[in-house]
Amino acid sequence: MSPVCGLTRALLGILLLLQPVLGIPAADVLPRAAASVCNGWAEYCSRSYSSVTFVGSHDSAFVGDLPQQNQNLDVTAQLNMGIRFLQAQTHHSLFDDNVLELCHTSCLLEDAGTLKSFLGTVKAFLDANANEVVTLLLTNGDSVSITEFGSTFSSSGIDSYAFAPSSSPLSIGDWPTIGDLISSGKRLVVFLDYGADTSKVNYILDEFAYYFETPYDVTDSSFSGCSIDRPSGASASGRMYIVNHFLDVDILGVKVPDRDAAATTNAATGKGSIGAQAAVCEALYNRAPNVVLADFVDKGNVIEAQNELNGF
Repeated sequence: MSPVCGLTRALLGILLLLQPVLGIPAADVLPRAAASVCNGWAEYCSRSYSSVTFVGSHDSAFVGDLPQQNQNLDVTAQLNMGIRFLQAQTHHSLFDDNVLELCHTSCLLEDAGTLKSFLGTVKAFLDANANEVVTLLLTNGDSVSITEFGSTFSSSGIDSYAFAPSSSPLSIGDWPTIGDLISSGKRLVVFLDYGADTSKVNYILDEFAYYFETPYDVTDSSFSGCSIDRPSGASASGRMYIVNHFLDVDILGVKVPDRDAAATTNAATGKGSIGAQAAVCEALYNRAPNVVLADFVDKGNVIEAQNELNGF
């Protein structure tokens, strides 16, 4: 071994020993050299986050065959198939008010486990896939304090990946590229529908300061509309937007996910497809959707639809 190599190894060893004391970030979140492939495509590396269309998993954690469940694949499998936008509902645990659970409307109806466990699953994917950017959109059904969310993110260890913008809200034109997020090590973008406060937790962003949404609980299989539903009275100007492209069926006054229609709903093209509704939206707003949320992402052709919306 040359003297230079020996000295280099010695210095690296000292840095590793001192890492906890000096607060040096772990290797998995250190700034990296520019990636040549980002989220599976070289083209994403130079494209701003706000110019990418993601097909996202609606109620990503509610997996199974019951009427209230929205997905067939678990979260790891969704990520492995190419989903990079995960939406999930949160509520306080019925048994411990200090714990946040992933529950569908009520934890009595559907409880998919703790938010901390969910975040751990996403972190494991980020740990193993250094050139991927993932977005989380969480709902705050019990108006939980933002500091509780911050504590849960911190205890899971995923906060080290979280992107905090230089100003909040960040202008739609000022988002970094996917490549920039990867090279910075900040490969997780987090939004919360209600209760975000970046003065207290700077990486959990206010969804409706950044996005508007189209109507949800849609039972029209043609998906012929793309109006602004939330926030009420919002302008499309300056906001990204989310298309709620998941079909419900009304059973005795209760709307449940239409599992049987998923292959058609999630098709890339054709009547009622992802591509067809995205075209309606693009005609209204002169730009493609930023997010298209879907149930049963393993059905149809959601990744093909995502690629086509991004020009691939």
